[in-house]
Amino acid sequence: MSKPSSTGTGKYEDLLAKCRELSPAATAVAYPCEESALTAVREAAGAGLIEPILVGPADSIKTLADRLEIDLAPYTLVDVPDSHEAAAKAVELVRNAQAEILMKGSLHSDELLGAVVARESGLRSGRRLSHVFLMDVPTYHKGLIITDAAINIAPDLEAKADIVQNAIDLAIALGVAQPKVAILSAVETVTTKIPSTLDAAALCKMADRGQIRGGLLDGPLAFDNAISKEAAKTKGIASPVAGDADILLAPDLEAGNMLAKQLSFLANADSAGLVLGARVPVVLTSRADSVRARLASAAVALRLAHARRASTGAPA
Repeated sequence: MSKPSSTGTGKYEDLLAKCRELSPAATAVAYPCEESALTAVREAAGAGLIEPILVGPADSIKTLADRLEIDLAPYTLVDVPDSHEAAAKAVELVRNAQAEILMKGSLHSDELLGAVVARESGLRSGRRLSHVFLMDVPTYHKGLIITDAAINIAPDLEAKADIVQNAIDLAIALGVAQPKVAILSAVETVTTKIPSTLDAAALCKMADRGQIRGGLLDGPLAFDNAISKEAAKTKGIASPVAGDADILLAPDLEAGNMLAKQLSFLANADSAGLVLGARVPVVLTSRADSVRARLASAAVALRLAHARRASTGAPA
């Protein structure tokens, strides 16, 4: 996400500091054949976050590395002819337990995610894929997760339940004991005139009945009540989530995307992006991402990979 430069508030730096004690994870990088993609690999590897497996046309990658003065000797290079084969091979490496993280190189996101969701050869987990923006907002007192702003265009109730659960699981992996989820709408009352308020009420009841686990949900909440205790108090809203949300669930992709970009451009926030719901975290880097955002994306993926190692009993 292109945005003005930011000095940050330290939240990303705290995240990177916590990752220094973790061993880097083998990461399949699909088609790193542009400058931004290969430099992102160098940055993340140099920070001790990933052990790169570069998947793409070897000659093109070597030529690019020579031009950028990047030493490929520490990396594994898997030669495939094009971006389509690179996506398929990178996913195969994950399926064969040779990599714990999947990272987008310079191919289109749809091409990589198409390989991820392939029925026979992909990385389906039984849960819907969703995207999260992890925002470092200078005017907010902690890190903020916004979902979904990139994959699910108009999610129904069942899709939103998966989107929320994905975000909760991520927040827990990042050290939040009970993530607070604000389910956003335009108003704070349930009304049939605004379908997102009905979804919010249903999601809260699903959490009450154990269909969504690990988080504390409240909604519908307008954005001001979700992030401001004073606004919630003024409107007479008594909620442990209001003004202290860890996760903001947008009613649809358009709202989520605009919210994330408004925070980026108007509040000078940094944003890191990750796709959840597959067997492993998927890092979607962008040519417009800052170095801090790239490193934060890799750091979050590493924390999630280690959390999954712990849950499966695999050696760290």
